[in-house]
Amino acid sequence: MGSPFNIVLFCNDSVQAGNLAKQCFSLVDSFVFIFSDYIDSSELSRLSATAGVGARPVAVSPALFDILVLSKNAFDKSDGAFDITLGPLTKFWRKARKTKEFPTDEAVQSKRKLTGFNKMIIDTVNKKVALPQAGMQLDLGGIAQGYIAQKIIDFLSNQHINHALVNVSGDIVMSDAPPGVKGWTVGINVPETKEELLSKNLLMHNMAVTTSGDAYQFIEHSGKRYSHIIDPRTGYGVTSQRNVTAIAKDGTTADWLATACSILSIKKAKKLAAQMDAAVLIAEIKRGKVVLHATNGFSKYWKEVKL
Repeated sequence: MGSPFNIVLFCNDSVQAGNLAKQCFSLVDSFVFIFSDYIDSSELSRLSATAGVGARPVAVSPALFDILVLSKNAFDKSDGAFDITLGPLTKFWRKARKTKEFPTDEAVQSKRKLTGFNKMIIDTVNKKVALPQAGMQLDLGGIAQGYIAQKIIDFLSNQHINHALVNVSGDIVMSDAPPGVKGWTVGINVPETKEELLSKNLLMHNMAVTTSGDAYQFIEHSGKRYSHIIDPRTGYGVTSQRNVTAIAKDGTTADWLATACSILSIKKAKKLAAQMDAAVLIAEIKRGKVVLHATNGFSKYWKEVKL
């Protein structure tokens, strides 16, 4: 998925630990060759390549069908803030960030016309998918990492490995706490910084957490910083100076929820988190200071850093 992938697991046998790690990364690779939009031969890319070709439904693998249905649920729950059909825009802005050339609004809107989840047809009976409009492309970047991380934790649990953590570039899923401690400690960076952390840490176990922000991927133009997180309503990256940390019971939900809550207003983001039985912390910069907005359930994970 174009991201670093780290696994921490506790096992009494080093040989078994090594074998399990190999199996985990093999499983990761199998998902990547289904979900990645960086690989032309992936199942997702091949599905996108059928867009507009007579709009004939294409049979997809169980894993791809599963994540597409989950994405549809995320789209519905978020009132369209989370949309995997933004592929034309995400690839367009990737190139813009690489070349550091800010595009015209006409070019942005031409790509935005190729998006729209409601255009995609999902046949839940025959497990087939159709992309009727030519030029449509799917991008699972806001959900697949959390989905894969959760699958790895589930696999390890089935192998009786109960103390583990998977980190996919900030999409974190964990099982029981490491032996002898109350939970896994997770830091949250200050908005728009890579190394500076907020004054408290998360302490948690058997949960998933994702933080979305623009510290690593953005483009600047006329004094504004545009995040890699694209607002489907405008076609542009969000410009609010904030990080969103979402805590949920599974990695898939935490992943897409962090993206959706980066786009929605703070009020709507907190409401959505409550509907999903999740917790959210929104850290934003106002007049040079960090301001925090949290749902009621976030405080139980939020602990003072002990020096």
